[in-house]
Amino acid sequence: MTKFPILYWPRRTTGDNEYQLARKVINKLTGVMPDVFIDDINIVDVLTENPNAVIYYPVFCGSTGWWGELLGGNAVVSDKVIISPECQLMVIESNKTARPGGTTQLLAAEIYPASGFFKKMNSGIATVADMLATDAGTILALFSGRNQSQFINILESTGNSYLGCIGRY
Repeated sequence: MTKFPILYWPRRTTGDNEYQLARKVINKLTGVMPDVFIDDINIVDVLTENPNAVIYYPVFCGSTGWWGELLGGNAVVSDKVIISPECQLMVIESNKTARPGGTTQLLAAEIYPASGFFKKMNSGIATVADMLATDAGTILALFSGRNQSQFINILESTGNSYLGCIGRY
């Protein structure tokens, strides 16, 4: 089955070297120039309407919360492509067609900042990829790690909540 590449690019494209590089890298990986979406993208809708699509979603230094839409949805991260030190492309596919091959998992959790979670967590289990404070006083966090069961055990033993895995690369 041929995958159809889509590049979501929320920034201005004119004169953007990372944008040009992203298009070239996707072309080299897939053999096809990607369609480009510059307006807000609803990942679930795009993948429902185009089940063979692969969305290349840029995550820039300082980007936060990009992963929220993937929680509980029908899409997963299946790979990661580094474009530059400031930009990486998360490869997002329908969970029905994705075949993630890597061992690094993207694990989401809700954490109480007063817990001993960070004392128990070590980089051998998972590292923080993104954190967002909530109005309720908790932190929604995305971690990258290789052992989901160890991660969940630490979460539960410190009174925190596991929200799910949004993919692997």
